[in-house]
Amino acid sequence: MPLYEHVFLARQDISAQQAEGLQQTFRSLIEENGGKVGKTEYWGLKSLTYRIKKNRKAHYTLMNIEAPHEAVAEMERQMGLSTDVIRFLTVRVDEHEDGPSAMMRRSDRDDRDGGRGDRGDRGDRGDRGERRGPRRDREHAPREPRAETADNASGGEQSE
Repeated sequence: MPLYEHVFLARQDISAQQAEGLQQTFRSLIEENGGKVGKTEYWGLKSLTYRIKKNRKAHYTLMNIEAPHEAVAEMERQMGLSTDVIRFLTVRVDEHEDGPSAMMRRSDRDDRDGGRGDRGDRGDRGDRGERRGPRRDREHAPREPRAETADNASGGEQSE
């Protein structure tokens, strides 16, 4: 049977328990249609990059699914009808990832000390001077002559 990774976003108005209930509903739907759901992860209430259907936040949930295409299509149809689900994405994969997903791994985030790493022997301004070329000051830059107009040709005074 094909393997899928499925992520859905639920409205910010519902509680975490209701989001877990949605997950159980879709799990039972997959199992009724001959598939099985492996790992499920609730990623929590997270801010969205942009508003989706007037929501600024959403409950994120990941499901690893092993099911026939028809079962996944029926689950996606039910999600499209649900008013609590605002987005979903199903991706077919060759194999499921063992262990926690990238969103749940905290070790990657803990490795960042807040520092910017080794800056090398670049001084305090980096190596910008070599890339910019020679500096041109205003007094050395050639100026273009100003075109004379009718106003400044007469010196600004009107003759009678």
